[in-house]
Amino acid sequence: MRRPVSRLVLVCLVCGFCSLLYGLTQRGGDDTEAQGPPAASSSRVWRAEPGRQQQRCKDSSVTYWNPYWMLPTGVCGKDCLWEAAFRYNLPVKHDLGPMHLAVVACGERLEETVTMLKSALIFSRKLLHFHIFAEEPLHNDFNTILSSWEFHQKFKYTLYPISFPMENAAEWRKLFKPCASQRLFLPLILKDVDSLLYVDTDILFLRPVDDIWSFLGQFNSSQIAAMAPEHEEPRIGWYNRFARHPFYGKTGINSGVMLMNMTRIRNKRFKNDMTPVSLHWGDILMPLLKKYKLNITWGDQDLLNIVFSHNPESLFIFPCPWNYRPDHCIYGSNCNKAEDGIFILHGNRGVYHDEKQPAFRAVYRALTNYTFGDDLIHSLLYPLELELQKTLHTYCGRIHKLFTKQLAKSIDDLYTRQSNNTPEEVTI
Repeated sequence: MRRPVSRLVLVCLVCGFCSLLYGLTQRGGDDTEAQGPPAASSSRVWRAEPGRQQQRCKDSSVTYWNPYWMLPTGVCGKDCLWEAAFRYNLPVKHDLGPMHLAVVACGERLEETVTMLKSALIFSRKLLHFHIFAEEPLHNDFNTILSSWEFHQKFKYTLYPISFPMENAAEWRKLFKPCASQRLFLPLILKDVDSLLYVDTDILFLRPVDDIWSFLGQFNSSQIAAMAPEHEEPRIGWYNRFARHPFYGKTGINSGVMLMNMTRIRNKRFKNDMTPVSLHWGDILMPLLKKYKLNITWGDQDLLNIVFSHNPESLFIFPCPWNYRPDHCIYGSNCNKAEDGIFILHGNRGVYHDEKQPAFRAVYRALTNYTFGDDLIHSLLYPLELELQKTLHTYCGRIHKLFTKQLAKSIDDLYTRQSNNTPEEVTI
């Protein structure tokens, strides 16, 4: 009689223990979702939104490795009792950690870079960590300027020298523009950074960095990076008309704004057209350059297009308002998704410093001249609107309201958060 009773007690204890572990796992997932989408990582799978649940379940389908093969194929493996307890870690909350933003500055790019960093700070809610890769002569200037910004509780920064693999440093340094290819090596240099937003120096944030950072939480289990298409209109596309190498999708991708899950990049093996063996990130870059260096025009961006042309499942595409360039309006507006405004302005081809695209130059000048602590409406928004009225003779100027629509909303949201004394908000 004792043996059946003891077995029953043992079964009850095991079931109770497993139920507790399962409950803790589900609670951890719910807390994370309530706080907003966390940064994705190669070592964790996040609960999918209802519209994407079926696809996410297929990504971790029970048919691949799940011993509970009798469960319906639409049931995610991580929702099984024992898997939740032993196969998956509890979600790691990234809310309290900083958002990592990287930029590479060489030559005459000091003012552009500082203006970009200023635009990132104005509206962002969470702590920012700037990773600034710059030539040695610029380090003192960066230290002087950033140290003068008094709200150090809102950001921190680290300065790095420009560095390339020693055996091929000269070749990498002269690829396209000086130092531009440094971005390719960020996953190998910043080994302790899980996720990172890389931007060119000629980027201006008209919306909180937090919002593009949240795309990390929308990555599926195979995606490692996010970029915008190079063109929306194939008839004016560069890659589909002129490229002499493979490129992503129909019109290629632009790498001026690149969101990366660097843990996944470091762990992934990339398919390629050089060898039947998939290669790690650090092993694929130099062979790619050697094979295509006579066929590429835009340097490291072309190499990224080649990589993702062979690994399209690894790329998340965000729409054109997150990387809005002169090509989106120079021949007439072709970024239809910018009807709610421009979120990130990209002044490539030097348009901040000439008169070819005065609407872009006006936004850059307004942010450059803005001083922290001044009223954003009277010192930034109103002067910019007056300047944009002078650009109506250009195609981009004719849609100038797109340049201020999101900016006005960001300013309003900022002042609303400050008036409500939102805990994470720091007045600047």
